[in-house]
Amino acid sequence: MTNTQLSLNHIIRKSSLTDNAPVLIMLHGYGSDENDLFSFANELPEELFIISVKAPYPMQPFGNAWYAINFDADQGKWNDNEQAKESRDLIATFIDEVIETYPVNKNAISLLGFSQGSILSYAVAFSYPEKIKNIVALSGYINHDILPEQMEDAQYAHLDFYCSHGSVDQVIPVDWARQVSPFLSKHHIKHVYSEFPIGHGVAPQNFYALKDWLHKRL
Repeated sequence: MTNTQLSLNHIIRKSSLTDNAPVLIMLHGYGSDENDLFSFANELPEELFIISVKAPYPMQPFGNAWYAINFDADQGKWNDNEQAKESRDLIATFIDEVIETYPVNKNAISLLGFSQGSILSYAVAFSYPEKIKNIVALSGYINHDILPEQMEDAQYAHLDFYCSHGSVDQVIPVDWARQVSPFLSKHHIKHVYSEFPIGHGVAPQNFYALKDWLHKRL
């Protein structure tokens, strides 16, 4: 089911629960769309109310982005961090709209992001921790330029992360992802970090692991 009434276009799979359902919000990667991660929906626990979101910036000839990635001869590849911050804040607003619109539990909101969507999931969780419970961060990394300047550990005590990466990822180097676990540990944040012998994608064993992780947190 598609809904265009809220600030971000999205598709949904309703929960088996008629009220107070736990929510899983999916954030796709650069150049993709809301249908990509939604392909996981039928395999995930039926009590989850699943919302797969379309990023706000259309690309040519197709696909969408949460922020521009520019390729410049002098600077190499660089991110538009101002756009990234706007998308971060837009997702936070969207979460409020979801709570107002759908029969969901505002205290049981999880994010699942892939690649650029994963980078945004980290940013939303650290910037608006009161809105989030669990985070599944696939094939991404922490962009410190779009995090709060001050991070008080007490704000993040309730958060729980599942982080994974392909050990031969040719798009986002695995070394970037390996910085996630020390960062989360430094802030005393619960997390699991796993690597799988693939490139920039989600291996079947990766999917089963995240599915099991999510199921235990419902």
